[in-house]
Amino acid sequence: MTPTDPSPRLDVLDWRRRVGALYADVRAAADPAEGHARWVAGRDELFATHPASPLLPADRAAFTGLPVAPYDPAARFVVPVEPAPPLTREAATGTDGTVSFERVGTVALAGVGTLDVWWLDQYGGGLFLPLKDPGPGYGGGRYVLDTVKGADLGSTAAGLVVDLNFAYPPSCAYDPAWACPLPAPGNTVAVAVTAGEAAGDWAAR
Repeated sequence: MTPTDPSPRLDVLDWRRRVGALYADVRAAADPAEGHARWVAGRDELFATHPASPLLPADRAAFTGLPVAPYDPAARFVVPVEPAPPLTREAATGTDGTVSFERVGTVALAGVGTLDVWWLDQYGGGLFLPLKDPGPGYGGGRYVLDTVKGADLGSTAAGLVVDLNFAYPPSCAYDPAWACPLPAPGNTVAVAVTAGEAAGDWAAR
């Protein structure tokens, strides 16, 4: 039997460590716009250089940076998570099998809409807050929070930090080998959210 090569999994482990460290740096920033600038620079570096980058090899050669809108203070919210009736959803993923989510509540974002907040009901758990809008982002939706993978903007006494400037397309927007949980109806809004990261041209093929 041929031994399993651990390198790809160790690369993903390192990617997640770096993402976690990047978001810790964002949370430590005195100014949200400064934290956002660190996030943009950090993601560009990871996408361009890291062996676990979701960019396909053919796309890395032409990569010059992710398309991110300028920071918009109006797209940052600190809101309480309001109670909601229990709801469960299951999603098939490329590497994690079928994962289950439990709705833990909702957040109301003024001028945007109300979004379901989910808890990953697997080992370790984590908050999951995806977003789908009719704007120019990735057509399948984007993630705002995915704390099990490090995408955690924190919270304050006033509530959960939901900053749409940090919305990003999941890995499946860049590499079809990935299958990602996409937003359900409770995470779909009618207004275009122009803040955050949009998918590059390579993701539209």
